[in-house]
Amino acid sequence: MAWSASQYVKFEDERTRPARDLLAQVPLESLHRAIDLGCGPGNSTELIVERFGAEGVSGLDSDTNMLEAARRRLPGIAFVEADLARWQPDVPVDLLFANAVFQWLPNHIDIFDRLMDGLAPGGVLAVQMPDNLTEPTHLLMEETAHAGPWKAAFEARSVRRNPLPPPSTYYSRLIAKAARVDIWHTAYNHPMADAAAIVEWVKGTGLRPYLDHAGEAHREAFLSDYLARVKKAYPVMADGRVLLRFPRLFMVAVKN
Repeated sequence: MAWSASQYVKFEDERTRPARDLLAQVPLESLHRAIDLGCGPGNSTELIVERFGAEGVSGLDSDTNMLEAARRRLPGIAFVEADLARWQPDVPVDLLFANAVFQWLPNHIDIFDRLMDGLAPGGVLAVQMPDNLTEPTHLLMEETAHAGPWKAAFEARSVRRNPLPPPSTYYSRLIAKAARVDIWHTAYNHPMADAAAIVEWVKGTGLRPYLDHAGEAHREAFLSDYLARVKKAYPVMADGRVLLRFPRLFMVAVKN
């Protein structure tokens, strides 16, 4: 699945806020090496550089479009193409930071366990993942997928990602290699201009696999059907805007 950096950064302030909140809970005064996993267009990498300085900071992503955008944004930082399902640091790292990427990997708990081995003593694995599959935005993607002339494609193969396990599952797995594991949820309520703005938001992330699976011939009709459902699900507020509720799961694990 190809990603669009330009689509992603349409809501950069809202997307960067969870990364900022996650970084605020990283208990490090300084570091020698930090890697932004799934760095996207470099917005989260930039936060790490602002806090700790550029030396020793790098980013990696599997998407060339995102990497090109990150390199334009932070030309002095090394950005590397890599598959997070298999990647492992070659030397111990002080900070492995992941903002909204691991929800796409069904076996991410196994990956977290492996990444803990790549941390230096006292190093930190900091992760944020959307936990919003029960929100109208995502339930309505499924409704639209099974409601139009494209539905046969979705009956043959689902594109809905797996729900996140409960916090206890992450804690039980990570605490064996950690001195401390903090896990919490935050539900953001983002004021959006209208229902169409919500659709624009999810076109950059969760809706992409649905549009790809429906096919280019059905793209506009799929979007129209989905928009109509979103309009019904998100009432207009007193100022004419709508509120997009967006729950996210955060984890900070400190290596023994």
